[in-house]
Amino acid sequence: MSKYAMFGKLTAHPGKRDELANRMLESSETLNGMEGCIHYILHADEDHPDDLWVTELWESEEAHAASLKNEKVLEVIGRCRPLIAGVTPIKVRPLGGKGFGGTA
Repeated sequence: MSKYAMFGKLTAHPGKRDELANRMLESSETLNGMEGCIHYILHADEDHPDDLWVTELWESEEAHAASLKNEKVLEVIGRCRPLIAGVTPIKVRPLGGKGFGGTA
């Protein structure tokens, strides 16, 4: 199986980025122990005050899809949704590097 990665751009409603980030970070323990999740990192965009970026690396696309059916993940999404004005997913194909830990 191939690793699965994506970047996600989350645009918060004006002035709500910090609140969105805090909700996401408070809920980050949801992904601890999530089967197939290698890393999930939240970043603040320094040039755009309403934008957050997420980088994700999963053991497989199936593991990522399964996470979106997880009851705890769905609860976090529901709590964050009112603060989100837009989402832009960007699928990428990981090639390797430090921390990659396997074949693409």
